[in-house]
Amino acid sequence: MAVGASAAQAAPAFSIEQLMSAPFPSAPVTSPQGGRVAWVYDERGSRNVWFAEPGANGAFSAHAITAYTGDAGVDMGEVSWSADGRHVVYSRGGSLEGGGPVNTLSLPSGAPPQQVWIASLDGAAPRAIGPGHSPVVSPRGDVVAYLLGDQIWTAPVAGGPPVQLIHDRGRSGSPVWSPDGGKLAFSSSRGDHGFIGVYDVAAKAISWMEPSVDRDVAPEWSPDGKSVAFIRIPAGRRSPFADSLTAQPWSIWTADAATGVAHQAWIAGEGQGSAFRSLETERTLLWTANGRLVFPWERSGWLQLYSVPVAGGAVTQLTNGDSELFTAELSEDRKRLVYSSNQGDIDHRHIWEVAPEGGAPRQLTHGPTIEDNPVVTSDGQIVALSGDWRQPIHMAALASGGRLVDLAPQARPTDFPAARLTEPKQVVFNSPDGLKIHGQLFMPPPGRAPRGPALLFFHGGPTRQMLLGWHPMDAYSYMYALNQYLASEGYIVLSVNYRGGTGYGLNFREAKNFGAAGSSEFQDIQGAITYLHGRADVDPKRIGIWGGSYGGLMTALGLSRASEDLAAGVDYAGVHDWSTLGIYTLPGTGEDGGKRAFNASPMASLDKWTSPVLVVQADDDRNVPFSQSVELVEGLRKHGVEVEQLVLPDEIHDLLRQASWIRFFHATDDFFQRHLRPGQDAAAAPAARR
Repeated sequence: MAVGASAAQAAPAFSIEQLMSAPFPSAPVTSPQGGRVAWVYDERGSRNVWFAEPGANGAFSAHAITAYTGDAGVDMGEVSWSADGRHVVYSRGGSLEGGGPVNTLSLPSGAPPQQVWIASLDGAAPRAIGPGHSPVVSPRGDVVAYLLGDQIWTAPVAGGPPVQLIHDRGRSGSPVWSPDGGKLAFSSSRGDHGFIGVYDVAAKAISWMEPSVDRDVAPEWSPDGKSVAFIRIPAGRRSPFADSLTAQPWSIWTADAATGVAHQAWIAGEGQGSAFRSLETERTLLWTANGRLVFPWERSGWLQLYSVPVAGGAVTQLTNGDSELFTAELSEDRKRLVYSSNQGDIDHRHIWEVAPEGGAPRQLTHGPTIEDNPVVTSDGQIVALSGDWRQPIHMAALASGGRLVDLAPQARPTDFPAARLTEPKQVVFNSPDGLKIHGQLFMPPPGRAPRGPALLFFHGGPTRQMLLGWHPMDAYSYMYALNQYLASEGYIVLSVNYRGGTGYGLNFREAKNFGAAGSSEFQDIQGAITYLHGRADVDPKRIGIWGGSYGGLMTALGLSRASEDLAAGVDYAGVHDWSTLGIYTLPGTGEDGGKRAFNASPMASLDKWTSPVLVVQADDDRNVPFSQSVELVEGLRKHGVEVEQLVLPDEIHDLLRQASWIRFFHATDDFFQRHLRPGQDAAAAPAARR
């Protein structure tokens, strides 16, 4: 029997390990020819590149290109195809979060290097090209460009020593080859401003595209390779965790790639939509075959797609409704535009298609499913990430009638407990200020005690949205798995999509007095507690709370301000003191900004924190400083609060090893078992510790 478990509690119908056994796919990448698609599968911590190609009958067959084994904590991704569609390049090692080498196994020899690799579809062993990441193969097929130390390097595809192509005073990024391979566009971030540069391969020279004091990002080539479009974000400080409803309007520019002379093709108006918001993919500006630029804009208060002629002129709204876009992609010939949206089904995502020049959007998938990251293969087939509340996210092709066909069914574990999961139900409740909050309610199986414990879950980000099923981002898919497991043990679990998140419009995401400016998101914790108190099947003295990253902050906010309603919590990598994170996060300048930030933090209310907490963090976290956990634990000890710890040496924020996730999840399960007693009725359970 597990420590603290009740004899009355039935064994879970499945294990955490079973729920974590399905491989998780990265976003699909299409080949320029051959109709192929590639992705990275993470199977129990072992990451490999897969590809699928159509056969003579049109059906896809999928295979692994690489054969890496073991839960080694080695990140892998950034897949790119060669022009002939017969080779893929990818990065392996380090972290896609950035920050240099990662040594999750604490190897005495040190961290494995981050390297660019190339693999062939003919079965030859993968070959290391050189240290670096973010590789892109030239359309000429002879050279691959990539990043190393924030600089652009190149190496011959056939083999040979790498060379630094550009010595940039800034931090280079976003390398994009021109369609003919004769030029390479890139971004150069220089602190308070940034440029778009174009390197001419033959001339060995750089042209800067209309440089200014602003920040230029997202280079996109014209189909003929003579021009580059980019997004210009006006100079100025913008905190990522404070409301930014408006800003100096952003704009789209097009430049002559040879001379750098540019003109403004379009500018956002004042007010709503003036602050730039990108899609969830790196490519957020698209140049179509018929001379239009497609871009996301929040003019309506929702992130929608628009297009404008390259030469400038009237803007056309392509998508509409009280709904949001998440990803969008053009076909290889730049004539078809597919995207994912929650239109008409706000807590799911589906695939849509619309003509780049305008017209009625067409919904391609329907029902209680989740699809994201759609792409169009070179022969016109749509492929996307797909799943539902039972089936984890996998790679699927769109067949007739909106049916989705798994591209690699052989990768799915035979003992995955899909049939024993609970279907999360949409709930909507009000926060104290009247804001409507969406959540997903996981109910335990029949036979549970009439009044039992409940758990609140808060996602990270905060610009994320949990869905009514498996999530298309890896960490949130894993957290969905734990919520399913906790429900199977007898907890009612309420996953809360609090203000600051995506999916519900601009005003919801850029909430007033959010984060360091006033922690208005605490009201959503209060609203969730009130909702649970109103349920006859919840014991109000046995409500717990857990979350990761910004969800860890929400957990700490709840425990520091509402310990009388929250019996215990698990805080993974939370922010606990806004004032010590640096000026970029402060809601103002000087002493007043720091004081306001501290008052919005959990550390300001430690005298009200009485409930026990499990603090979990990786000590090589590159997103949230580990010092945030040190500061919290030190403060709680001084206030006599019961604190348990789980520190994961040499791991990073988005845990790389599956063993680390499972250790975190088992510790969370054990902690709540001991403090909330899910196998007992309210009358039999001991009073929660205060």
